[in-house]
This record gives sequence, C-alpha cells and structure tokens, in this order.
Amino acid sequence: MDDKYLIIKSIAENSDGIVTTKQIEDAGLNRTIIKNYVNQDLLVRESQGIYTLSSTLVDEYKLLQMRSEKMVFSYGTALYLHGMSDRVPHLLDVTIPQGYNVSRIKKDHPEVRFHYVRHEWWEVGLAKIHTPMGAEVILYDKERCICDLINHKKNIDMQLYTQAIKEYFKSGADVREVLKYGKIFGVEEKIRTYIEVLS
Repeated sequence: MDDKYLIIKSIAENSDGIVTTKQIEDAGLNRTIIKNYVNQDLLVRESQGIYTLSSTLVDEYKLLQMRSEKMVFSYGTALYLHGMSDRVPHLLDVTIPQGYNVSRIKKDHPEVRFHYVRHEWWEVGLAKIHTPMGAEVILYDKERCICDLINHKKNIDMQLYTQAIKEYFKSGADVREVLKYGKIFGVEEKIRTYIEVLS
C-alpha cells in the first residue's frame, strides 16, 4: 500500500473508521486520489464527501450523524443509547431545527424518523455519549428525553414510554434539571406529578 493511502487509513482509524474529503485535503492530499482508492475497493463512498475503510465495520450512528451536524439523536434512539430502553431501535429518531433541509438524507436513509423543533429549543439538553461500538455521537440528555416523551406521549409506544419514565424517576432523577427543562417545554406540572408518584 502506498504512503498516501496509509495517511488516509490513519485518519479514518482515528475517526471511527470514517474519513471525509475535507480531512484528506487538510492532510495535504489531493482529493482526486480518492476515486482511485474507491476503484481499488480500499475506500467505500458512503455519501457526498464521506468515505469509510472497506476493511472496517463502521458505526451506523456515527456515519449517519456525519451527514449533518444538526441531527441530534432523540426519542427512542437516545433512550436506547442512554440505557433507558432495552429495545434496539429499528427506526432511528433524530431531531433537527425547523426549516433545515434534509431531503437528500431522507432519500438515502428511509430508516430515519425526523422530528422538527423550534431553533431555540434545538440546543436544549445537547449531550455526547459513546455508542455500543465506541463512537462518540450527539444526543439529547436524559432530562430532555423525558420532556420530549411527556410532550408527545400520544405518539410514543406505551411500553417504551412507561419503561423510560419509571427508569428515570426511580434511578435518581436530576430533579432540578428536569424541572428547568419542563418549564421550557410546558410540562413542568406533569413532571412534578411523576416526581411525587415515582421518586
């Protein structure tokens, strides 16, 4: 293998098996070499500007999130990553700001369910976590997940809802934080009821 590929391989290995055109160019390499490595089956083109090593098993959560910095794992997917649900998500839930264009991502990823939220609410409760494969991704913290569940209870699977609510309030809820979020999202009184009944 040539030196240029070894540089790309090293970048990818330090980025959960994923490398972008920008990273390749930042390393002083010409983007035209990428096509050669794809043709040699050394790199796989996942989407525009995003490649993976053909020899590596890639983390799907990380790969999806690299498509857009505005996609935050939420609802059932965030609950699973937090260990608040034992159900491996078949549909991946992500939240994005209203008006943000994800038409290309929707076309490429029918397994993703998009939730839209006001811009000022999108940043509330952002957190980072490691996926089961060890990659770091962005998701909503437990308190934000609880508020989203309560706010959209009628659209949430009842078993998932019950498990997450019980798990959260019985295993040491951050009462101050969840009430602060509850005030923002208009579910403060419902949260107080859960605290009284379940804590």
